[in-house]
Amino acid sequence: MYELSAAELIQRLSIALAIGLLIGIERGWMSRDEAEGERAAGLRTHGLAGLLGGVWGAIVQPYGAMGVIALAISFVFVGALIGAFRFRENIHDRTYGATTAVAVLLAFSLGAYAVIGDIQAAVAAAVATTAILALKPFLHGFVERLTWDELRSGVALLVMSFILLPVLPNRAIDPWDAVNPFELWLMTVLIGAISFAGYGAVKLIGYRRGVAVAGMAGGLASSTAATAAMSRLAREHPAQLGACAAGAIFANAIMAPRVLAIVAVINPPLASRLAPPVIAAGVLFALAGVFLLRRSASERPGESSGLDVVNPLDLVAVLKFGALLATVMILSRLATHFAGDIGAYALALLSGIADVDAIALTMARLGATEIGVGAAAGSILLALLSNTTSKIVMGIVIGGAAMGWRLAAASILAVAGALVALWASGFAELSDSLRLPL
Repeated sequence: MYELSAAELIQRLSIALAIGLLIGIERGWMSRDEAEGERAAGLRTHGLAGLLGGVWGAIVQPYGAMGVIALAISFVFVGALIGAFRFRENIHDRTYGATTAVAVLLAFSLGAYAVIGDIQAAVAAAVATTAILALKPFLHGFVERLTWDELRSGVALLVMSFILLPVLPNRAIDPWDAVNPFELWLMTVLIGAISFAGYGAVKLIGYRRGVAVAGMAGGLASSTAATAAMSRLAREHPAQLGACAAGAIFANAIMAPRVLAIVAVINPPLASRLAPPVIAAGVLFALAGVFLLRRSASERPGESSGLDVVNPLDLVAVLKFGALLATVMILSRLATHFAGDIGAYALALLSGIADVDAIALTMARLGATEIGVGAAAGSILLALLSNTTSKIVMGIVIGGAAMGWRLAAASILAVAGALVALWASGFAELSDSLRLPL
C-alpha cells in the first residue's frame, strides 16, 4: 500500500501537473507563432510530462530500489520520445537546439520528485527552470559581453573560494599567533569578491556614462588609485578640473559602504559602531561630488571621463594584498602586545596612508578577540582620516593646487559630518576607548 493518503497523493499530483504547466507556459509562449503540429512540445506536453512523472513516482514509490530502476527506465523512454520529435523539428526548421527536450525531462523529473520527495524543493526548482528559460535574451547578451579576462577572473575567484580555502589550516602558524592562513585567505577572497561584484555592477550600468560612475567604479577597487588617476587627468585636461575632482570625491564616497561591508562580514558589532560616522562622511562626499559635477560646465553628458575601470580580480594584485594584509596582521599584533591600544592607533595612522582595507580587516579581527570594539573602531577611523589626508596631498602633488583644494574642501566637510555623527551616536563611549578628553 502507498504511504501517502489519497488526499495527499492527489495534492502532490496536482503540484506535479502545475510544475509541468509552469514550464510549459514559457515554452508555449516562445513558440506561440508556430503553427499547430509544428512544435515538439508546448504547454500541454510539458503539463502532461509533469503529471506523467508524478504518476510514475506514485507507482514506483512502494518498491524501493526496484522502483528507482523502473523510474529511470521511464525517464529514458520519455527522453528518447521527446528527443525523436525534437530531432524532426530541428530538421524541419533547419535549426539546432536541445532546450525544449531538456525542459520536458525536467518537467517529468520534478513531477516525480514532487510525489516522492520534497514539494517545496520541487516547486523551487521548477521556478528556477522557468526563470532560466525566460531569461534567454539577457543570458545570451551577458555571454556576448563577457570578456576572457572576466571569465578567467570569475573562475579564479571560485577556485580561491571553494578549492584553496577549505584546504588551508585554520590555525596560527607564526610565532606571534597573528597569521591564520584560513582567515588570511578568507579576507583576501572577501576583498576580491566585493571588488569583482562592484566591477560586474558597473559593467551592467556602463562606466563610460559619466565621471560619477567612473569615480565610484574606481573607488570599488581602490579609492586611492582612483584619486591618483583623476588627479592625473585634471593636470592633463585643465578644462575638466571640476569633473575630475568630482570623480575623485565620488571614489571617496564609495569607500564608506565598502569599508562597512568588509567589516560587517568579520565583526558586525564593530560595523554597527562605525556606521554613523562612516555613512555620514560617505553621504557628504557624495553631495560634494554632485555639487562639483553640476558646476562643471566642460563635462558634456555622456562624455567619457577617461578613467577606464580594469578588472579588479588580478591574481598578482590579490597576492600583493594578501602579503600586505599578513604584514599588517603581524605588525598589529606586535604593536598591541608591546604598546597596547596606542600601538594600534599609530599603526592605523601609518597604514592608512596607502590602504584602508588591510587595517580595517585586521582591526575587525582583533576587535572581536584582542583590543575590543571601541579601540578597533577608533583605529579604523584614524586610518580613514589618514587615508583622506594622503589623498589631499596626492591631489595637490599630481593634479595641482586647484585639484587639491577641491579635495580638501570636500574632505573637511565629510570629516566634520563624521564628527557630528560620532558625537550624536555616543562620542563619550568611543572617547573613553581612545583615552581622549571630552
